[in-house]
Amino acid sequence: MDEYEKEIRDVQREAERLAEADGDAEAIRELEMQVQVLTAIYAQAQALLKRGDTDPELRSGLAMRGYGPWNLDNVYTFVYESAVDMSAEGHNQFVKEVSHTDFADLLQARG
Repeated sequence: MDEYEKEIRDVQREAERLAEADGDAEAIRELEMQVQVLTAIYAQAQALLKRGDTDPELRSGLAMRGYGPWNLDNVYTFVYESAVDMSAEGHNQFVKEVSHTDFADLLQARG
Protein backbone atom coordinates (compact mmCIF):
# COMPACT_ATOMS: atom_id res chain seq x y z
CA MET A 1 0.00 0.00 0.00
CA ASP A 2 1.45 3.35 -1.01
CA GLU A 3 1.04 6.68 0.79
CA TYR A 4 -1.91 7.75 -1.39
CA GLU A 5 -3.89 4.59 -0.69
CA LYS A 6 -3.09 5.01 3.00
CA GLU A 7 -4.32 8.60 2.98
CA ILE A 8 -7.58 7.59 1.30
CA ARG A 9 -8.05 4.75 3.78
CA ASP A 10 -7.30 7.03 6.75
CA VAL A 11 -9.82 9.65 5.62
CA GLN A 12 -12.41 6.92 5.02
CA ARG A 13 -11.82 5.47 8.47
CA GLU A 14 -12.19 8.91 10.05
CA ALA A 15 -15.53 9.40 8.27
CA GLU A 16 -16.67 5.97 9.46
CA ARG A 17 -15.50 6.69 13.01
CA LEU A 18 -17.43 9.97 13.09
CA ALA A 19 -20.53 8.30 11.66
CA GLU A 20 -20.42 5.53 14.27
CA ALA A 21 -20.05 8.14 17.01
CA ASP A 22 -22.98 10.14 15.63
CA GLY A 23 -20.53 12.93 14.82
CA ASP A 24 -21.17 16.14 12.97
CA ALA A 25 -23.01 15.32 9.74
CA GLU A 26 -21.30 18.13 7.83
CA ALA A 27 -17.84 16.93 8.88
CA ILE A 28 -18.73 13.39 7.78
CA ARG A 29 -20.00 14.67 4.45
CA GLU A 30 -16.81 16.69 3.90
CA LEU A 31 -14.64 13.67 4.65
CA GLU A 32 -16.68 11.48 2.31
CA MET A 33 -16.33 14.06 -0.47
CA GLN A 34 -12.59 14.20 0.19
CA VAL A 35 -12.42 10.41 -0.20
CA GLN A 36 -14.22 10.65 -3.55
CA VAL A 37 -11.86 13.34 -4.84
CA LEU A 38 -8.72 11.58 -3.63
CA THR A 39 -9.93 8.28 -5.08
CA ALA A 40 -10.62 9.85 -8.49
CA ILE A 41 -7.22 11.56 -8.59
CA TYR A 42 -5.43 8.41 -7.45
CA ALA A 43 -7.20 6.24 -10.03
CA GLN A 44 -6.23 8.66 -12.78
CA ALA A 45 -2.63 8.84 -11.57
CA GLN A 46 -2.42 5.03 -11.56
CA ALA A 47 -3.89 4.83 -15.08
CA LEU A 48 -1.49 7.47 -16.38
CA LEU A 49 1.47 5.80 -14.67
CA LYS A 50 0.63 2.48 -16.31
CA ARG A 51 0.14 4.10 -19.70
CA GLY A 52 3.48 5.89 -19.43
CA ASP A 53 5.29 2.66 -18.69
CA THR A 54 5.01 1.90 -22.41
CA ASP A 55 4.97 5.45 -23.77
CA PRO A 56 8.31 7.27 -23.73
CA GLU A 57 6.63 10.50 -24.94
CA LEU A 58 4.59 10.70 -21.76
CA ARG A 59 7.64 10.08 -19.59
CA SER A 60 9.59 12.70 -21.46
CA GLY A 61 6.71 15.18 -21.35
CA LEU A 62 6.40 14.88 -17.60
CA ALA A 63 10.10 15.54 -17.11
CA MET A 64 10.12 18.46 -19.57
CA ARG A 65 7.34 20.11 -17.59
CA GLY A 66 9.44 20.01 -14.45
CA TYR A 67 7.77 17.10 -12.69
CA GLY A 68 10.87 14.93 -12.74
CA PRO A 69 11.24 11.24 -13.52
CA TRP A 70 8.33 8.89 -14.22
CA ASN A 71 7.15 7.58 -10.87
CA LEU A 72 3.93 7.56 -8.88
CA ASP A 73 4.76 10.65 -6.83
CA ASN A 74 5.50 12.80 -9.86
CA VAL A 75 2.60 11.49 -11.94
CA TYR A 76 0.23 11.98 -8.99
CA THR A 77 1.48 15.56 -8.59
CA PHE A 78 0.81 16.25 -12.27
CA VAL A 79 -2.70 14.79 -12.08
CA TYR A 80 -3.44 16.60 -8.80
CA GLU A 81 -2.22 19.98 -10.08
CA SER A 82 -4.09 19.53 -13.36
CA ALA A 83 -7.26 18.63 -11.46
CA VAL A 84 -6.96 21.73 -9.27
CA ASP A 85 -7.00 23.82 -12.46
CA MET A 86 -10.32 22.32 -13.58
CA SER A 87 -13.27 24.66 -13.51
CA ALA A 88 -16.05 22.25 -12.59
CA GLU A 89 -18.81 23.64 -10.44
CA GLY A 90 -19.77 21.52 -7.48
CA HIS A 91 -18.25 18.47 -5.93
CA ASN A 92 -20.00 15.84 -8.04
CA GLN A 93 -19.16 17.63 -11.28
CA PHE A 94 -15.52 17.96 -10.20
CA VAL A 95 -15.21 14.25 -9.40
CA LYS A 96 -16.88 13.41 -12.72
CA GLU A 97 -14.55 15.73 -14.64
CA VAL A 98 -11.46 14.28 -12.98
CA SER A 99 -12.68 10.74 -13.61
CA HIS A 100 -13.34 11.38 -17.30
CA THR A 101 -10.27 13.44 -18.17
CA ASP A 102 -7.59 11.89 -20.36
CA PHE A 103 -4.56 13.09 -18.41
CA ALA A 104 -2.19 11.58 -20.97
CA ASP A 105 -3.77 13.77 -23.63
CA LEU A 106 -3.63 16.71 -21.26
CA LEU A 107 0.04 16.05 -20.56
CA GLN A 108 0.84 15.93 -24.27
CA ALA A 109 -1.27 19.02 -25.03
CA ARG A 110 0.67 21.10 -22.53
CA GLY A 111 3.77 20.69 -24.60
